[in-house]
Amino acid sequence: IPAILRPGTGVVISPLIALMRDQVEALRQLGVRASCLNSSLSAGEIQAVERALRQGELDLLYLAPERLLQERTKALLREVQLALFAIDEAHCVSRWGHDFRADYLQLGMLHEEFPAVPRIALTATADSRTRKEILQRLALTDARQFVAGFDRPNIQYRVGLKQSPKRQLLRFLQSEHPQDSGIIYCLSRRATEETADWLQRQGFSALAYHAGLAPGARDANQARFLRDDGVIMVATIAFGMGIDKPDVRFVAHLDLPKTIEAYYQETGRAGRDGLAANAWMVYGLSDVIKLRQMLDESKGSAQFKRVERIKLNAMLGFCEITTCRRQALLAYFDEAAPPECGNCDNCLHPVQTWEATEAARLALSAVYRTGQRFGVNHLIEVLRGAGSAKIAQFRHDQLQVYGLGKELAASQWHSVFRQLVVRGYLRVDAERFGALALEKKCRPLLRGEEELSLRQDPAQKPARKPAAAKAPLPEDLDLDPALWERLREHRRQLAQAQGVPPYVIFHDSTLRAMARAKPSTLDRFALLPGVGQRKLEKYGESFLAVLAGEPAPSAPDPQRLL
Repeated sequence: IPAILRPGTGVVISPLIALMRDQVEALRQLGVRASCLNSSLSAGEIQAVERALRQGELDLLYLAPERLLQERTKALLREVQLALFAIDEAHCVSRWGHDFRADYLQLGMLHEEFPAVPRIALTATADSRTRKEILQRLALTDARQFVAGFDRPNIQYRVGLKQSPKRQLLRFLQSEHPQDSGIIYCLSRRATEETADWLQRQGFSALAYHAGLAPGARDANQARFLRDDGVIMVATIAFGMGIDKPDVRFVAHLDLPKTIEAYYQETGRAGRDGLAANAWMVYGLSDVIKLRQMLDESKGSAQFKRVERIKLNAMLGFCEITTCRRQALLAYFDEAAPPECGNCDNCLHPVQTWEATEAARLALSAVYRTGQRFGVNHLIEVLRGAGSAKIAQFRHDQLQVYGLGKELAASQWHSVFRQLVVRGYLRVDAERFGALALEKKCRPLLRGEEELSLRQDPAQKPARKPAAAKAPLPEDLDLDPALWERLREHRRQLAQAQGVPPYVIFHDSTLRAMARAKPSTLDRFALLPGVGQRKLEKYGESFLAVLAGEPAPSAPDPQRLL
């Protein structure tokens, strides 16, 4: 809005080509004169954009920070009238953040080289520490701050214990999202490809995305995800920033995110149309050990490791909490929340706890008596009295704790050790390849001066049979399924004719309102949410025909729609 109201062109600094492309397409649908300059354009296209900029024919111009910092680009911008600089995804400036980009550190130069041009910085994911760093590094210390709410009430947050992750994922998809679009995050590139291949064999339309794929393959997979219905993207964290597909019905994590900021941003890609969506995650002790090993082995400074350790502990605390997850999530971003949200797993199904003092002491004692040199699987075998060759080799069958934990199943002992690590009674020793070692915090518990209750992990459920394939329908039972499909098909044809994702034409929420209200005139069609003057002129008549039960008009000439 400021770029349109002020004289000149607004320059948006954006970190990803895909993000620029999506936003430019959406703006052009609304009649905003937007364009971008990036490496995906040919020399002729770049010249055309620069010519339009010089002639004052652009409201908004999107640039990557790397291109903005080139002397040629800065010289070009000095030739024209600028309305403002908007620095998008501004959390990339933070060295403590989850999407750090070194080029963002140099954007403070805008204050010096273009002192008369207003600047704004925007991000959807920044705690108070990151916000302070953004202000400092971008020379915005005197700027006003506008912090909107972090709550996404349409997203249901669910965290489960990782038991058989693929089977758990399959059960989740078959029972709740058999044909929905969604994103599945994995920690490694190999896991993304294996999971995508496996989902394809289960009958799902799944694609892989990670930084190691050839650029052409990445772009093709991303384009298909944005443009087609019911596609699942299995990705590392390399995928997602700038993805504004509104009908993502779920975001699943098969591995533990490193920080709550990362988790919040990744889950926030679900339900952008305001309709119900799921944030589903499974994690286990192996995730905790892996992430702490990665942190200890990183080349970061001691201060960096300390901050990252605090962030990881906060993420673990969020997973293990027995109270409302939304309340904990909002509290992390310094925002108050109702006592119970009614839309997270802990609110819907209150967590049971059990008196685990003696079991915890046995676990800690096993760590101590085996010399703090072994991982959780060996410790569980000791406690359960297994007769393995490794136990015989180290003579651990002679220990006082040997066989004293037979009353608990191995899965229960995994739960005990996981929660002891998360709560700081045990630590992962990276130098000993995941061995568990005692922390000072465990002394009162071992001495009998402290009691401990732990969350009771639910038993694993059997996998369900595959759900019958069906078209993704809104929750509203009063909608006509046949009309819903006709509207979606007409939208798809329009999008295909213009080479844009369907949601750029209309969001599902607009189609949903359309199917319910069934307007019969342009005046009534204009009252639908998401229908402005521009889209009314371009699409009103054709959608009214579909609503009237007439054959869907053939897709108009793309040139007439531009």
